[in-house]
Amino acid sequence: MANIKSAKKRILVSRTKADRNKSIRSSVKTAIKKVYAAIDSNDTEAAKAALVEATSIIDKAETKGVYHKNNASRKISRLSKAVNKMA
Repeated sequence: MANIKSAKKRILVSRTKADRNKSIRSSVKTAIKKVYAAIDSNDTEAAKAALVEATSIIDKAETKGVYHKNNASRKISRLSKAVNKMA
């Protein structure tokens, strides 16, 4: 355990940020799973609705700095490609 006050603060801050990032990453993964579940069930309308929701969540995660912009763009692109492929 750290003895210096600033080091103790860094531990707390990094733990807080890690928890926040973990929560955001989890919500992104859930949104992606919903899109693929709709694709697997051959429900085009649900897949498109889930895609819009997932795109929004991924963009918010990128804005908050959880994902790099290229990583977020790649995730959105793959989801869009999968939804368009079934239509």
